[in-house]
Amino acid sequence: MNPLQAIRAHQKRLRQCHRCPDMLGPVVIGSPLVSPVMLIGQAPGEREGAAGRPFAWTAGKTLFNWFATIGLEEAGFRERVYMAAVCRCFPGKRPRGGDRVPSREEIANCRPWLEREFQLLGPELVIPVGRLAIGQLLPHDGLSTVIGQSHRIRLAGRACDLIPLPHPSGASTWHRTEPGKSLLRTALGLIEQHPAWRRILARG
Repeated sequence: MNPLQAIRAHQKRLRQCHRCPDMLGPVVIGSPLVSPVMLIGQAPGEREGAAGRPFAWTAGKTLFNWFATIGLEEAGFRERVYMAAVCRCFPGKRPRGGDRVPSREEIANCRPWLEREFQLLGPELVIPVGRLAIGQLLPHDGLSTVIGQSHRIRLAGRACDLIPLPHPSGASTWHRTEPGKSLLRTALGLIEQHPAWRRILARG
């Protein structure tokens, strides 16, 4: 089985997952592809399930606008970057509004899927988006302590670079005010200069 076939088989199994009774399906998965760059979100929102793809609504528009500034529009991004998440189903709404944050148990239930993707892809560059996704791979004391830097970590026994981004949610002001605004710009610059990013851009 070649790498692309392995990813497709993995995603077929993932779509059938029902480990978390409080999560709302369907499972949301990015395109099956082999890439040296992996993006990791928190969990799909309310509209992503119907759309059948991650970051399909307002936050996604902001996110893809960021990547467009460093050479990759949304369609090209979805074709060249493997899109994963900490949890793959919609957690539902909180009683007082906003999306519910996945529980520790739900995160643990979904973790093996992500770890399998690390094994299959061996990414050279990982881009976690938002506080929850960043925290799964890099303990931190706040976004300003980790965003705007490249971090060397090990995943599935292999070294890779991790360049975190803030969550593009419209409810967050972090990426629109200082120091977040400048740190975001620095982080995007680091991604733009990364050899793995340059290589996927060169695919034309």
